Amino acid sequence: MSKLFHDERVCIFCKIVNGEIPSQKVYEDNDLLAFKDIQPKAPVHILIIPKKHIPTVLEAQESDARLLGKMVLVANKIAQDERIAESGFRLVFNCNRDAGQAVFHIHLHLLGGRQLGWPPG
Repeated sequence: MSKLFHDERVCIFCKIVNGEIPSQKVYEDNDLLAFKDIQPKAPVHILIIPKKHIPTVLEAQESDARLLGKMVLVANKIAQDERIAESGFRLVFNCNRDAGQAVFHIHLHLLGGRQLGWPPG
């Protein structure tokens, strides 16, 4: 894989974090940013990203455990705010191209607002 895809200087999500590219933010704190996906796959499709550039979940370190856990807790809060917690929602991390990862900055997909099929993909 080309280093270009792992370079935070050209990472679209890093540019969103830095305010260089606009997004429809739904949550932000010192560690995380959550925004609406521009190509939603469900009525509610929100991406939760760490502000720290980590290309894939394979590259997460033990020191990132708190950050990864916080991503799930923030997704729970957003699901409540978006009124999809009761009906149900899905959380997805994709890792590398065959899994559908298109942006190499880890991100947690929060999907809901409709019946989600299984198995996915």
